[in-house]
Amino acid sequence: MAEKEHEHVRVAVIGSGFGGLGAAVRLRREGITDFVVLERADAVGGTWRDNSYPGCACDVPSHLYSFSFAPNPDWPRTFSGQERIREYLEHVADVFRLRPHIRLNSEVKQMRWDGDELRWEIDTVRGTLTADVVVSATGPLSDPQIPDIPGLDTFEGKVFHSARWDHDYDLRGKRVAMIGTGASAIQIVPAIQAEVGRLTLFQRTPPWVMPRADRAISGVERWLHRQLPFTTHARRGILWGIRELQVQAFTKRPNELGLVESLAKANMRRAIKDPALRAKLTPTYRIGCKRILLSNDYYPALAKPNVDVVASGLSEVRGNTLVAADGTETEVDAIIFGTGFHVTDMPIADRVVGAEGHTLTEVWKTGMKSLRGATAAGFPNWMTIIGPNTGLGNSSMILMIESQLNYMADYLRQLDVLGGKAALAARPSAVNEWNRRVQERMKRTVWNTGGCNSWYLDPNGVNTTLWPGTTTEFRTATRRVDLAEYEVVRGPRPDDGAVAPPAPAKKARTEKVEAGA
Repeated sequence: MAEKEHEHVRVAVIGSGFGGLGAAVRLRREGITDFVVLERADAVGGTWRDNSYPGCACDVPSHLYSFSFAPNPDWPRTFSGQERIREYLEHVADVFRLRPHIRLNSEVKQMRWDGDELRWEIDTVRGTLTADVVVSATGPLSDPQIPDIPGLDTFEGKVFHSARWDHDYDLRGKRVAMIGTGASAIQIVPAIQAEVGRLTLFQRTPPWVMPRADRAISGVERWLHRQLPFTTHARRGILWGIRELQVQAFTKRPNELGLVESLAKANMRRAIKDPALRAKLTPTYRIGCKRILLSNDYYPALAKPNVDVVASGLSEVRGNTLVAADGTETEVDAIIFGTGFHVTDMPIADRVVGAEGHTLTEVWKTGMKSLRGATAAGFPNWMTIIGPNTGLGNSSMILMIESQLNYMADYLRQLDVLGGKAALAARPSAVNEWNRRVQERMKRTVWNTGGCNSWYLDPNGVNTTLWPGTTTEFRTATRRVDLAEYEVVRGPRPDDGAVAPPAPAKKARTEKVEAGA
């Protein structure tokens, strides 16, 4: 059915992953039904729809990696695979009756703030609509990043990113290069090792890898969770509590992670008997500086005779020959990039034009900054889910998403209380103060002091990705909107009927709201 021309909704949600579907559920629970979810793909699921590579699974326990308001008593394993998580998200869309609100194949081309009408004008590939409030839930792991490798365009074989897996390409017997050693790569390597002819891993930096305590969840456990729902909540609570207790070591006392390093080294020794290979795979930075990876089969796969580890990054491609930074040359038939995503330079930022006519990318050119991970100065009535400094290094992002949904709900309530045509604009001073406090806390974390160069850091070396505290602290900080941190933007005052000379273009006016007002 064709889109209405210039349809107007109260809220437009961008993306239908965990953040977008969670926002949609929360809107319905708040009694708001005048909203749409704009999804660029042909199905919901976000990163769990896009990442379908062999071995794809979550490294957070299933009962913690799900919404508290939509518990799943039937998770089949303690750590779920991609298909099960995607099924769960489809289930959420059905159970909470979100389908009528979801617009598939509706990629947003641009959204512009209209200061006269106090609303967002949103151009999609299917037409234009307007919204009072935009909730951007595109996520930081949505746009794959392939490094600019000289000569890559001359490669005659197959090239793809782990998040855009080509299931039509047969890897059997092929010479395959895996570029990168992140969370995706350590799942792909053991999943394809037995079928490829030869596998070469280009490792710029070795990861710390711990055993993955994965097992099937028994039928008795699942029956108990179905019959006594509080047991599901209890299980989730225990998993959450353990991770909350671990946070101090990451954020305040990185030296306490030495014992964990010993356990990781022991895990490596059990699988890697060759001292030379073990030397290649041993990190030189503090564990936790990069995300700690979980796998029981990564090291055993690397020890197989058809696997080579090149302890250097890919620097050049010459036809079908890959040249590493250390000069190592390898001829391959296919290149698989497991090189991550645009995290500190989110592509959606190019498509958001604020009150002063600048894109979010331009405003964030010196680094991403937001107020409580949600709103940005110069962008009224625009919020993001999983915004700057909301990521986690050891727990479930669903906890952070639900906290941000609390903030979103109160933001909309505040607009209702203000009444009339109004918008909330984050004060630059409030954004800067919040960011200053976050970065001050970040100084002593393992992510900043651990001696690594991770995707958590932006090009300026600033950690604009992670939250330097517990999920409880973040939940408290986002429980409600503090109007003192915002300017209330009103539309032009209504004409009182008096004859007046022609006036310049209308300009929105702002109200100052003092603390405690």
